[in-house]
Amino acid sequence: MPDTVLLDMSMLADFLGDSVCEYESCTPELPPRCWAILLGRFVEDAMSVERVRFARNIRESDPEVLQEFQSIIIPLFGACYSNGRRGFWCEPKELLRITREAEAEGLEMLGSIHLHPDWHRIGPPHERGLRVSQEPTPMDRHLFRGSGWPLNMILYLERREGRLYHSLGAWAPPHESGDSCRPLAVRFIVHER
Repeated sequence: MPDTVLLDMSMLADFLGDSVCEYESCTPELPPRCWAILLGRFVEDAMSVERVRFARNIRESDPEVLQEFQSIIIPLFGACYSNGRRGFWCEPKELLRITREAEAEGLEMLGSIHLHPDWHRIGPPHERGLRVSQEPTPMDRHLFRGSGWPLNMILYLERREGRLYHSLGAWAPPHESGDSCRPLAVRFIVHER
């Protein structure tokens, strides 16, 4: 599997913009969320991200998804996942449509990107024990392993001295339950003058 991600940072402009809007409007009861699909190509020893596609979230509306959170996710990862704003579940027909459109353009489904805010600072006091960053949480490891996608990116936003900062992590899925995710190197395209 490739261990490098090639990316034009401008490709993430809409995702970063939506993430900032989510962050700015969140409350401790309504965490921010932003998720998108990454499409691209395998190029030698790397994955080249060429498209970022937003998709519809059915986390709060689909009965089967709600049941899975109730019976599996909440017992494994805690009551915080009772909040329907925690987590993202892509509508399957939309995922299939995006996959087919990508294939028609000669692209492949590489994986996903999602937002992590500095929830250990801005979340409710009872949820501030787990330090959040661009690194995968236990729930992320579970989802990355389940999807099997080779690329899982996390955009981390934090406020410091009144300004928002971001970092970006890229991860291969873990092989087994409890395994850590293998970090992937991210290389940003330099636009020549």
